Amino acid sequence: MENYTITQLREKLLQKELSATEVVKYYLERIEKHDIEINSYTSVLDEQALNQAKEFDGNFEKEKSKKLGGIPISVKDVFSTKNIPTTCASKMLETYSPVYNSTVVQRLLDESAIVLGKTNLDEFCHGSSTTTSYFGRTKNPWDNTKLPGGSSGGSAAALAADFCAGTVGTETAGSIRLPASWCGVVGVKPTYSRVSRYGVLSMGSSLDCPGPLGKDVKDCAYLLEIMAGFDSIWIWKMVLERIS
Repeated sequence: MENYTITQLREKLLQKELSATEVVKYYLERIEKHDIEINSYTSVLDEQALNQAKEFDGNFEKEKSKKLGGIPISVKDVFSTKNIPTTCASKMLETYSPVYNSTVVQRLLDESAIVLGKTNLDEFCHGSSTTTSYFGRTKNPWDNTKLPGGSSGGSAAALAADFCAGTVGTETAGSIRLPASWCGVVGVKPTYSRVSRYGVLSMGSSLDCPGPLGKDVKDCAYLLEIMAGFDSIWIWKMVLERIS
């Protein structure tokens, strides 16, 4: 199972060569054993992830049509996640749990993605090394004396260390492409507004771009297709802000 891409895992799951429960346990065991050194996650959702996996396995005929059914991913800790801490790697937001999901997270969940946890970053995305986090620096899994890049360094490191099958980050000025390059994975900065910013920490509103990171180009394209598209919630929010 080591270093399977999303598309490879999906094929194995659909052929029933693997169960979602087996897949999730594999990643959770790797995180527990190795992330104490890498520090790529700010929080790990063990119980929730296992429950999602069991639900997929128990409702296989219904869930198998979902594009990310049974696939474990991670999410940069700037995406709002309902009732799950969204800290932006800051002590200030250590106990903050949003009451809604960001559009990106909701679209991933709508396709039955299994969220393993939230990944580390430079505090409030201000940095390019993932060394300024309140939760401690993230290390490059290829060489622990090196940096993973940033600010989406936790996402890239988790992916490179095989702590998830795919992940999402954000970029204002290199925060996806830089860590993807330093950690040896693939990262895509979409065209501005191709992916909704609704529910994502704003660093530079006219520049911020959520985007996917994957183990190959095919995975990034697959994730981007799910994440991208018109967002009526975001549009109405901007309209209301202008008239208020």
